[in-house]
Amino acid sequence: QVQLVESGGGSVQAGESLTLSCVAAEYSGYTYRDYCMGWFRQVPGKERENVAAVASDGVIRYRDSVKGRFAISKDNYHLYPQMNSLKPEDTAMYYCAAESYRGSCPIQPARFMDFWGEGTQVTVS
Repeated sequence: QVQLVESGGGSVQAGESLTLSCVAAEYSGYTYRDYCMGWFRQVPGKERENVAAVASDGVIRYRDSVKGRFAISKDNYHLYPQMNSLKPEDTAMYYCAAESYRGSCPIQPARFMDFWGEGTQVTVS
């Protein structure tokens, strides 16, 4: 299993950028190679949606609505989403997540993820 800790959220104006961070702490019997990692976001009353998925080999997939604006850097257990050209509709609670799966990591529903961080709020005005 893993423990996930997010940080880097805040309030910005439209067009500005933020960089989030997710640190994944491994526990006995598991390595980062055993997981798909990803970022999700959710607003009140809406379904939690996957905005990016990261495989252990570094392959990254993005939700269509953030392609060209969000970019993730990966350093072993650390994920750093660079969020550029932010829009008001990007306002949400952002979560780092992990799935106990070794292989390709598609954009997928939140119900398939096994571990979650507590979230970090991003507000764009």
